[in-house]
Amino acid sequence: MNQADIAWMLVSTALVLLMTPALAFFYGGLVRSKNSLNTMMMSFVSLGVVGVLWALLGYSLAFAPGGAFIGGLDHALLRGVNLEAKGTIPHVLFMCFQGTFAIITAALISGAIVERMRFSAYLVFISLWTLCVYSPICHWVWASDGWLFTWGALDFAGGTVVHVNAGVAAFVAAIVLGPRKDYARQAFLPHNVPFALLGAGLLWFGWFGFNAGSALGATPAAALAFATTMLAPAAALVVWTLLDLMRNGKITAVGAATGIVVGLVAITPAAGHISPISAILLGGIAAIPSYYGLVFRARTRLDDSLDVVAAHGVGGTVGALLTGVFSEKAWSGVADGLLFGNPGQLGIQAVAVGATLLYSGVVTFGLLKLVGVLVPLRAEATDEGLGMDVTQHGEEAYMDGEGAILVLHEREAVVSPALASAAAGGRS
Repeated sequence: MNQADIAWMLVSTALVLLMTPALAFFYGGLVRSKNSLNTMMMSFVSLGVVGVLWALLGYSLAFAPGGAFIGGLDHALLRGVNLEAKGTIPHVLFMCFQGTFAIITAALISGAIVERMRFSAYLVFISLWTLCVYSPICHWVWASDGWLFTWGALDFAGGTVVHVNAGVAAFVAAIVLGPRKDYARQAFLPHNVPFALLGAGLLWFGWFGFNAGSALGATPAAALAFATTMLAPAAALVVWTLLDLMRNGKITAVGAATGIVVGLVAITPAAGHISPISAILLGGIAAIPSYYGLVFRARTRLDDSLDVVAAHGVGGTVGALLTGVFSEKAWSGVADGLLFGNPGQLGIQAVAVGATLLYSGVVTFGLLKLVGVLVPLRAEATDEGLGMDVTQHGEEAYMDGEGAILVLHEREAVVSPALASAAAGGRS
């Protein structure tokens, strides 16, 4: 084992873990104040639920020896996951690093169903989704016996595994749950744009671990991924702000934050495969379809509340396909793309995207229907009106906000113990 590689992967694992709380701030700032805690909790709870499931079973299904489509049970309950070498780092560290990816992928889906999904139903859904959707697709792409890996699909840090996967799951979830109460009849404005900017900045910071850490060592490939992760979002931010300026005459903070995230999403599959100049081109190009995808979605009845589909689904798809265009063996040592004499790589990338879209979409739909039989998916209309913070958690982000500490539900007064003293003091 290599001590420099171990040190870098310890840092990278911590950076990627930070991305889920960062996502909580990004999403939490974009919703109404009465739903901000519930939205943030949808990310935070993934740290626990998905983290434990990953250790118990998900890691084995993703990375234990198995077949072309799913891993085996050799590593269930972390059997055989000890301090022995996995490459140049301890096996247990590799497991932890990969677990941070599973955690944030499940949390990404929540942006499409905030302000209306019951928290209990959400917990059951992300638990099943992690095992039935994320782990198999992870095995396809990153396990040495996975069918897309053996085909030569390029996904350096999760374009298909994370972003396309979460994007199509978000699309299906938004359709199954339906739009929020009063959707398209009133404006749903972000309650705290600085939170969204803070979240975007912390996401960019953590993404250096996400992408450069996927080199699995302190290597030249990590340096390349670090550089491309710096440049692609910068280019996407420039293009996004120009599009905002041309369309609206103003450059919005929410737009800038979204542009950064789109650039990060798009570079993820290509981070260690393309040159820094190509990363600038990729980031700038990817901003365009995501921007207009967001504009188009706003004109439809699809209530993808925080535009997970446009940012992650479209951005991830474009990034995965452009990896097959800009990949350069002189930089990556792996494979050339279309621009460097290997048009077949683009076809392989398209198969990987298509397979992910199909499998994730179909299985996500089935899981949501199954969960709906066990637990009602949607909150009651009155609960939506009061706010998901109070009705799902018995708390409020802001004591003088638009929620209510004291909730009358089915003729029973339910007071959060943590806030009982405030309620008794006259705040209700």
